[in-house]
Amino acid sequence: MSRHDTIALPAGYRRADAFAFHGRDADALAERVDPHTGRIRKGVLLGGVPTVLDLTLHADRAECVVASDGMVADDAVHDALVNMLGLRIDPAPFELAVRDDPLFGPVVARQPGLRVIQSATVFEALTWAIIGQQINLPFAIALRRTFIGLAGRAHSGGLWCYPEAADVARLDIEQLTSRKFSGAKAETLLRFARLVADGALSLARASDAASVSERLLAVKGIGPWTVNYGLLRGWGYADCSLHGDVAVRNAIGRLGGTERPDMRAAEAFLAAYRPHRTMAAAYLWASLGQPAG
Repeated sequence: MSRHDTIALPAGYRRADAFAFHGRDADALAERVDPHTGRIRKGVLLGGVPTVLDLTLHADRAECVVASDGMVADDAVHDALVNMLGLRIDPAPFELAVRDDPLFGPVVARQPGLRVIQSATVFEALTWAIIGQQINLPFAIALRRTFIGLAGRAHSGGLWCYPEAADVARLDIEQLTSRKFSGAKAETLLRFARLVADGALSLARASDAASVSERLLAVKGIGPWTVNYGLLRGWGYADCSLHGDVAVRNAIGRLGGTERPDMRAAEAFLAAYRPHRTMAAAYLWASLGQPAG
């Protein structure tokens, strides 16, 4: 089944942000990104149905072709598209708030309109966060690719689709540990997926950040960093504190000309930017690609 949709993009929309996020893995099974044509193709299971979201990004709009191997709810498709385009958080309020800030002002001036691009689904964001816990990015990307191959399914067009909770819940721990997942990481992934699949853990988007955090922190193996990353990349909350992120702390030290702060000091630093801590983290990540000073 195929349908078409058009989503308006805000003035100054940074297509490069979407290309960079969805194109992290050059060998990905579930994504194909071509910045030259402005096209992003993403495979994801929605309601158990293999679905390919095919986006072409223009200056003012995203033309979306949705090809699914069955019936998929319109709201699930729209939710995934909005996430993938990074349209949940408007960067303008943060940019206005830090216009005269000695640290963030110059960073924002060099990259105005930065977008927080999200995973297509909340489940994808959280499983990616669990996979990436305490390992370097290239290894995390390789594990993610393995994870998709184990639990995902192929779309009729050939692109693999990122799995849902029920698909992951069916795995045995040995299927993960035999492919370089640590025992603790594999146990957390399966525990989390089975709670979601059984209905014991809700990932409803309408939930507030406090209730989401409480539910997730009750799952063994999920800590504050994973929760905040999930809130950012999955739910799109505007005030997530990423003080536990090493790159964020490196950026704070680099901008201030000091050593990397510990988590307590980083938390205090970010608290000054409430209720825009998500955008603060996004710009801190971006600052690592800018010249020092």
